[in-house]
Amino acid sequence: MSRPAESDPPGEAKVARSSRATRVDGSAIDGAAIVATGLNKNFGDVEALSDVDLEVGTGTVLGLLGPNGAGKTTAVRVLATLLKPDSGSATVAGFDVLREGNALRENIGLAGQYAAVDENLTGAENLTMVGRLYGMNRAGARRRAAELLDRFDLSDAGDRAAKTYSGGMRRRLDLAAALVAKPPVIFLDEPTTGLDPRSRLALWETIEGLVSDGTTVLLTTQYLDEADRLADRIAVIDHGRVIADGTPDELKDRIGGERLEVTLADYGRAAEAASILSGLSEDEPVVEHDAVKLTVRERKGAIVEAVQMLSEADIGIDDLGLRRPSMDDVFLSLTGHAVEADEDDEAGPG
Repeated sequence: MSRPAESDPPGEAKVARSSRATRVDGSAIDGAAIVATGLNKNFGDVEALSDVDLEVGTGTVLGLLGPNGAGKTTAVRVLATLLKPDSGSATVAGFDVLREGNALRENIGLAGQYAAVDENLTGAENLTMVGRLYGMNRAGARRRAAELLDRFDLSDAGDRAAKTYSGGMRRRLDLAAALVAKPPVIFLDEPTTGLDPRSRLALWETIEGLVSDGTTVLLTTQYLDEADRLADRIAVIDHGRVIADGTPDELKDRIGGERLEVTLADYGRAAEAASILSGLSEDEPVVEHDAVKLTVRERKGAIVEAVQMLSEADIGIDDLGLRRPSMDDVFLSLTGHAVEADEDDEAGPG
């Protein structure tokens, strides 16, 4: 069972946010919802976290990105009190991860990489059980279970055993279980891994709804478009270190200007075209079969100038266009390789 650990297309404004920032007992959260300073964690010779600093404002989403084994899941486990750091400090919802673990756990939800529901119980029974574990009376637990089944479009399946659920339904049930106690902070560790595109989109909309109500989310993901859509800020972690932090737009701006991509009618002249177009960029153009890709210094007039230059050389063009750097470009630039599908994030037990 999930530990009661309770957007928007790129370039568009995030959903409207509530100013609610209260703990489960109704008291206010002062300052950022999550703060980590100098976190370190080793597993033998493996340095899983090295001097990690993170801050997540209340009612916002931090996307934590990184290659396999980078330290993402270890960071989540430390913040959720499942692992003790070797050094450093952290608070979640205002509670210290080392000194106030019980109070902290009452104020977080955690949904891990794999749906952790009891397959032999019905959806309603799973959620009722979590409510009872939180100390709710039977009637209150059943009422909360019914509310969450309705919220996650699972009411019609509430009386079915979870083993009959699709992957997307199990994910939604797992997230619902993390929200039984109405926590102000939730950790989502690879929440859409293995889901089909339709189920991913549905879960994105659910997460956006939670954040619009004031919930703070720390999200780890292998899907860069997911981080681009959901996250207010993104921290890129590699070899246990945070190597970049900023909004999606800030990170894209860090790696340079617009990308000009030209598809040629004759791929045999791609190298010649790259040489001709190199004057538009400070970096060497990249040739990929029949396409030439380069970062342009100035967006204004770049397409017209490229067409003129290639036309003068009598090089035919099938297609061309300008685009902003994507999160894939950011990830590649910062880590040196494309993102990989995660299996287990860490080499050690964390």
